[in-house]
Amino acid sequence: MNESTFPGTEQFPSPAQPIAPTVTQPAAHPRPQAQPQRNLTPPDNYAEMPRPTAKLTAEDIAPVNDAHGPRSKIGPTGRPVPDLPEPQPPARTGPAQVISMCNQKGGVGKTTTTINLGAAIAETGRKVLLIDFDPQGSASIGLGVQPHDLDLSVYNLLMQRDITADEVIRATNVPNLDLLPANIDLSAAEVQLVQEVAREYTLQRVLEPIVPNYDVILIDCAPSLGLLTVNALTASNGIVVPLECEFFALRGLAMLTDTIGKVQDRLNPKLEIVGILGTMFDGRTTHAREVLDRVVQAFDERVFHTVIRRTVKFPETTVVGEPITTYAPSSQAATQYRDLAKEVLARCPAG
Repeated sequence: MNESTFPGTEQFPSPAQPIAPTVTQPAAHPRPQAQPQRNLTPPDNYAEMPRPTAKLTAEDIAPVNDAHGPRSKIGPTGRPVPDLPEPQPPARTGPAQVISMCNQKGGVGKTTTTINLGAAIAETGRKVLLIDFDPQGSASIGLGVQPHDLDLSVYNLLMQRDITADEVIRATNVPNLDLLPANIDLSAAEVQLVQEVAREYTLQRVLEPIVPNYDVILIDCAPSLGLLTVNALTASNGIVVPLECEFFALRGLAMLTDTIGKVQDRLNPKLEIVGILGTMFDGRTTHAREVLDRVVQAFDERVFHTVIRRTVKFPETTVVGEPITTYAPSSQAATQYRDLAKEVLARCPAG
């Protein structure tokens, strides 16, 4: 049988036909294709949010070291950075501004912000109390307290009438900064409070005697919108919403703002959003800049000018059990939280 009759051999030349030499043309460099525009339109309440338009340059995003500092520059949020004054020590202590760190999504920097913002405010001479209101006890660990070693915690304060706040509060190694610690026992309070009369006001009731003793009380909420978080919002004057500069965190804002609105209408009409804080920001990525831009366009001046950037320093501070302001006081991260403290104190004066 002639081998040329086999299927698939027709394209090959026969041995009698010379094979012409192949001339390789120099490859032209292909023109880069434009990347498709990402669609960041979230569902539900955020479908009508405007598209991002601000395009920050590397000069805008980079730290500024000139004599005038960042005050003459556009910040990461695309707005001019305000020149806020240095907070002066208060003339007297209290009554405290009670602020909750709230976001039902986990891993957005609530605990990190609670610890470091509290330490930065304490540096201004104000008396600060941190309340660990998360059964995981992360804020307690971040300040060097082991939750499993606690004899008394915020759970005992909530559920036992004969326990006072002074018996549970612990001083920290940071001057002017105290801690109301928590451990896994607090998870039982979520169930037990359901049977209580006026259960949403339980935290407010136990904090009332100590509000005059502090200038600022910061509550580190659990990553949920359950009864513990509702207690924290009912006891608070304001809310700071840490928001990771990432799309999934952006989607959760609709649910959170809905819960805040319900608490304002039914439980605490004095509750206000102090600000939304961009965390874990990486200005080198388009996605982070777009998400931050979307939040600014939706919430405008409610978004803090200060943005917390990603750094390896924060996990290190958890290991040593102290805030960034004492672990690395001259670091960029410490400066960012001091700037955040100025903004928070400017929006809700304390002392």
